Amino acid sequence: MPRTSPVPSSHHPGRDDRGSMPMLERMPAELDRLTPQEALAEVQRGARVVDVRTAAHRAAAGSIPGSLAIDLTVLPWRLDPGFTHRIPEATGWDLRWILICRHGYSSSLAAWNLRQMGLHRVTDVIGGAEAWEEAGLPLSAAPADERT
Repeated sequence: MPRTSPVPSSHHPGRDDRGSMPMLERMPAELDRLTPQEALAEVQRGARVVDVRTAAHRAAAGSIPGSLAIDLTVLPWRLDPGFTHRIPEATGWDLRWILICRHGYSSSLAAWNLRQMGLHRVTDVIGGAEAWEEAGLPLSAAPADERT
């Protein structure tokens, strides 16, 4: 029989702890999420941005210059330095990958999952590509560097 009563939250007693937003709230604080400006500064020091937005969203809003576009469905395998079908840039576990999605939700979950996999320096951008654009940071109409 399905559960019908709310799942008590250890963070918020009496509050239903099911659903996507409570899950995002439970993710460890160790994710060290970045503002768009912090992300750009890290890119200038060698970090790589991975854009996980859909092709339609990238086409409508522009792509982040120098970013790699990788679909969420294959992301763990493309960034896994030990996997046969990794991207050439995935050469080690200590690389700094900065994920960005449209609003910052999908990228947070993906970054957390990649950290569980062993990529301990992965993070994402607070507010996603919309925050990047609102901050006036560079965008390009050129096609993204898509990795499948």
